[in-house]
Amino acid sequence: MNMPHSFGSVGGLVLGDSPLPTSPNGTKHPVSIPTTSPASELCWPVHPTLRNELDTFSVHFYIFFGPNVSVPPDRPAVFVINLLPMLDSGGVLNLELRLNVSSLCGENATVFGCLNHEVPLMSSDNASVTCETESLAGFLLSVNATASLSRLRIPYPQTGSWYLSLRLLCATEHGFEPCTNVTAEVYLRAYLSPCINDCGIYGQCKLLRTNNYPYAACECKAGWNGWGCTDNAEAFSYGFQLLSTLLLCLSNVMFVLPVAIAIRSHCLLEAAIYIFTMFFSTFYHACDQPGIVVFCIMEHDVLQFCDFLGSLMSVWVTVIAMARLQPVVKQVLYLLGAMLLSMALQMDRHGLWNLLGPSLFALGIMAVTWTARTIRRRHCYPPTWKRWAFYLCPGMLIAAAAVLLYAFVETEENYFYIHSIWHLLIASSVGFLLPPRAKPNGRLGPLPRRNGCRYQLCINEQEELGLVDTAMASINSICTS
Repeated sequence: MNMPHSFGSVGGLVLGDSPLPTSPNGTKHPVSIPTTSPASELCWPVHPTLRNELDTFSVHFYIFFGPNVSVPPDRPAVFVINLLPMLDSGGVLNLELRLNVSSLCGENATVFGCLNHEVPLMSSDNASVTCETESLAGFLLSVNATASLSRLRIPYPQTGSWYLSLRLLCATEHGFEPCTNVTAEVYLRAYLSPCINDCGIYGQCKLLRTNNYPYAACECKAGWNGWGCTDNAEAFSYGFQLLSTLLLCLSNVMFVLPVAIAIRSHCLLEAAIYIFTMFFSTFYHACDQPGIVVFCIMEHDVLQFCDFLGSLMSVWVTVIAMARLQPVVKQVLYLLGAMLLSMALQMDRHGLWNLLGPSLFALGIMAVTWTARTIRRRHCYPPTWKRWAFYLCPGMLIAAAAVLLYAFVETEENYFYIHSIWHLLIASSVGFLLPPRAKPNGRLGPLPRRNGCRYQLCINEQEELGLVDTAMASINSICTS
């Protein structure tokens, strides 16, 4: 991971061990420059860079009296970039060269650059410019009047000193030769970034840590791959992205069926929760798409929380409603479930037990209630076989199939259509499992007399008018409880 891998002209080079320079830090100082000719040994000044840390794996290297540098014709211009251990090795080293074409004065000249680790290197063979020897390997850049811009990116660079050697050569009939009276002006930019181009529009740059080693990496989506999510060999097409978005969003329209059944059965609380689920599930999936077909009305985190909460609450209230509890007990369980589910989702939104836990607990309450009614009435509850054959059994089978798909079949590759089927199955099962409207009893028994607070308020209209004495007040009183 710590070895450089370039997106420039040279890729996948493994740098060998090399001796450290005599004085890697400080101002201009002479350094021995290895060349392909063992007999030659020259000393050239090295220009240091100024380090400016902006954020994690975000560092700019400024050149004194830069960023425009002059490359003389008689000797290379050498610059040093120092990368610190742990702090810089988990990012991407970026280098950019831009030639000022007007500075060449019409000459057919090319500026070659060699980026090497620990030791600067420049070939003395003008015919074939290279940045390699038997023991050293580097990265080659070049700019000229035709291609005035060159970029180099090295993910996870080795720490230490990186030397950039710029050399100006003119093209002749016999190859490249040193220029005579031309000095090239080059814009030089060097910086460290977490990811390549911030992973583009098809990826997300994430800061990670493995064995206490921090590093940044791109998490690509929509089938894109590569260091910077730029490889579209397996990318999803626009039509495929649009189709997946429409499937995930429009499958929530199936919740209109349980909403209508709940309103018809006078289950207004349940209908409100189903509407909440349908609304936030639709817009969450419109915002959660990996490609460019994205539409967000709120922050992604808010939409995700509301979608998960609505889905779990729909399962919870449906099973509790099937238990046919007293209204006060049912409302208390609804409120308690909403608070506990919110807490569970805040701890782990993607846990499987967030769905299975509330479902099993609600099924336990329903089973106890149905068993008690069966024992008290001495016949099966619900009492009609049509309710079991046409509603309960199909609804339970559909719900079980939905849970199995969600838990064991759904993956990242088949998410868009398996999850759409999940929406359809859950909405259909709710429509089957919702209890029918309770039929009112035709015979009304005598209303129980209210004792109130065990006292009577007696109003004597004649006593208030002063027409009778107090001895007869208890006979002519009109008492109300």
